[in-house]
This record gives sequence, C-alpha cells and structure tokens, in this order.
Amino acid sequence: MPGKGKKYYRIGEVSKLVGVEPHVLRYWESEFRQIRTHRVAKQRLYRIEDIDLIRYIKRLLYDEGFTIAGAKRQLMERQKLLTPCLQDRASRLLIEIRQELIAIRDMFGPCK
Repeated sequence: MPGKGKKYYRIGEVSKLVGVEPHVLRYWESEFRQIRTHRVAKQRLYRIEDIDLIRYIKRLLYDEGFTIAGAKRQLMERQKLLTPCLQDRASRLLIEIRQELIAIRDMFGPCK
C-alpha cells in the first residue's frame, strides 16, 4: 500500500506499486480518460484514486483477459453503476442542507 499521508506519487513509484513498466502507465493514460494525472514541472503525479483505478485496469487486462476496448466498456459500466449511487447521496445531502438552512432561517424569524 502507498505511504501514509502522501498525496501524490511519481510514475516510477506507481510502476513499482502496480507492477507495470512506466511506458505501460503512459500508454494507459492515453487510452483511459479516467486516469487523470497531475503534471508539475513535466512530472506525472498520481493520486491514490488513480493508483486504485490503474490496479483495476491491470486486473481487467492481465487477469481477466479483456482487450483495451473491453476494459473501456467495463469501466463505463462500472461508472454507470456508481453514478446513481453518488447522485442519491448528493440528493440526500442537498435535502439535509436545505432543511438546516430553513431551520436557521426560522430561528431568526420572518423577514420584514
């Protein structure tokens, strides 16, 4: 597992963590839009979320035998499954915020 508290990892570190060569990571970055590296002084930096996604892509390609196109479809399907869950969570959060704002408004009484 990546170091605790570390926010970004260089391509060499990610390569060792995931077990693929840096050129493979660069290729996957060009093929999979979901991998969003940050660049600072021409250095690719990966977040924990990126590393998790790269591990998932590696599993799809190497362990489950998907092609690049097949792995892309799997990622889209995965994203479709996660999106409604996130939307539900966001909707509930917005409802809670609205209720709290109404309660705060009511504490101050009616507007003049």
